[in-house]
Amino acid sequence: MSRADWAILLILSVLWGGSFFFIGIAIHSVAPLTLVLLRVSLAAGLLWAWRALRRDRLALPTGAVPALFLLALLNNALPFILFAFAQRTIPSGLASILNATTPIWGVIVAHLFTQDERMTPAKVAGVLLGFGGVAVMIGADLLGQIGDNVLAQLACLAATLSYGLAGIWGRRFRVMGVPPVAVARGSLTAAAVLLLPLVLLFEPPWQATAPAPEAWAALAGLAFFSTAIAYILYFKLLASAGATNSLLVTFLIPVTAILLGTFLLGESLAPRHFAGMGLIAMGLAAIDGRLLGRWR
Repeated sequence: MSRADWAILLILSVLWGGSFFFIGIAIHSVAPLTLVLLRVSLAAGLLWAWRALRRDRLALPTGAVPALFLLALLNNALPFILFAFAQRTIPSGLASILNATTPIWGVIVAHLFTQDERMTPAKVAGVLLGFGGVAVMIGADLLGQIGDNVLAQLACLAATLSYGLAGIWGRRFRVMGVPPVAVARGSLTAAAVLLLPLVLLFEPPWQATAPAPEAWAALAGLAFFSTAIAYILYFKLLASAGATNSLLVTFLIPVTAILLGTFLLGESLAPRHFAGMGLIAMGLAAIDGRLLGRWR
């Protein structure tokens, strides 16, 4: 990974770290399917408005549209619904721990379905160190809740597996010549198309109550920062750094959340936070490989 790739990874960790916060606010007054539909629809609308301002060309290569629909299912519709469902019964911190299993699935899926991102001892060790660092930072209290609300936790794990599959599937758009912003715009639009019939069937708007003002604010932040901007950066990173490296962002999300709380909200860092950050740094260094290569 280049320095630009690492910078994108850090920015993504901040943008996606905020998604758990936004969802935690909005889910109390917005039904799960409706929340996800609003998230992807608002984000897609922003990206279409950006295209209109820039007057980018719309033509897509042959086969791109069905590929975008499958990407939307794996990377947006399915995992967003599963996490929204899970966060109705489990806390955001526990959801972020389970979200940190994404690189584990990414390493496994990349090993099975690619030739250039095979599993290595350094990758396996790095992923396990990173996941251990996330668990240490979150603390024993939330770890003790693993086993409660099993269905919600299985939903989180199914979502992370879907993210891993999406990371491998999304690599094809670079070969097709589809730019990252077009991939983000197309996949979010496809996700909205997939979700609309489900919302009309299971959560009809005419039977719902209006979301609270704070829920609308959370939805705006979720759509703009954690979806529209984040997915442009993610697909750019996926094209340049590969699936396994791109999914490492889930290790950094808790780190940025804790650091933002410390510097912006005056929260204090506990010893476990430093220990967890150290383990995550070791894991990322092992996966990157350059530091180990220099030491050798």
